[in-house]
Amino acid sequence: MSSQTFFFNFISLSGIIRAMSLHAILKDNPLVLAPMAGITDLPFRRICKELGAGLVFSEMLSVEALVREHRRTKSMLHTDPIERPVVFQIFGSKPETMARAAEIVSRGEVDFIDINMGCPVPKVLKSGAGSALLKDLGLAKELMAAVVSASLVPVTVKIRLGWDAGNIVAVDLAKAAEAVGVAAVTVHARTKAQGFSGHADWSMIKTVKQAVGIPVIGNGDVRSAADAKRMMDETGCHGVMIGRAIQGYPWIFREAKQYLETGLVPPPPSLEEREAVMLRHLRDMAVLAGETIGVREMRKHLCWYTKGLPGGAEFRTRINALSRVDDVQQEIRDFFMSMNAGPVCH
Repeated sequence: MSSQTFFFNFISLSGIIRAMSLHAILKDNPLVLAPMAGITDLPFRRICKELGAGLVFSEMLSVEALVREHRRTKSMLHTDPIERPVVFQIFGSKPETMARAAEIVSRGEVDFIDINMGCPVPKVLKSGAGSALLKDLGLAKELMAAVVSASLVPVTVKIRLGWDAGNIVAVDLAKAAEAVGVAAVTVHARTKAQGFSGHADWSMIKTVKQAVGIPVIGNGDVRSAADAKRMMDETGCHGVMIGRAIQGYPWIFREAKQYLETGLVPPPPSLEEREAVMLRHLRDMAVLAGETIGVREMRKHLCWYTKGLPGGAEFRTRINALSRVDDVQQEIRDFFMSMNAGPVCH
């Protein structure tokens, strides 16, 4: 056996061994919080974990910023034991830089590193990262191999179906990932061309799952507990990643977890619980980022939390003009005092 053959056999075996731990995590709780820029920071990950997520992803981190030790990017590496297991997602287009960043991240309190090969944002595409890698499977495989080799923790990858409907590469990319030792693949069942529009093609999640031996996590169009179960039933995927549906409603994890376990959906959160979560989220954001940035970052969350609630539009107008934590806290309390206590339909 040549040294090269031995090397690839070794990393393939390594990937299988590593995948076993992730397989166990997903078997215990298959619900996964998607990586979302400006949303899945530490305070929100912690909330989602406490409400029932089995695995949480960070915001995507630029490998260029990581190797340059950019202060804000370094601050995004903070974790809390309560959120473990946690996945940190990185993006880039240079194997050497990806490897260096993976080594840096994997030295911290992190359980997995994920490679972003699905982001369709123009700024990311321009750098050759994210969905741009769907057009260059050779480079994509080189990047994955470099990260697997450098990382001290298991590596996963998040992909889309392909660049567009005429260039579907999900199966080939998933097989390449497995071959170089990647521990799991998440399939967002849309193409880059679709962005976040149209319908996710869940049948392709099933096709990828049948093509590889590593865990496959499905992503796309999961908006309820019933959707989560239906995706698992229809595709056989090991995990269900939930993204935009959690904006303002992290309770979807509690509902989906109970539905998967018992077939019953718990009642929606009471107004008291919503208020408590909003106040806690605001407080944690201020601690993490400081008052000015924390309040600014919380505005979008507060808008999402109050969507559909009586008086929500007026509340959102008021809090968008505030900059002090104490003022926002009081506005939240006043908002809920104006409503009768009790469950609110989502």
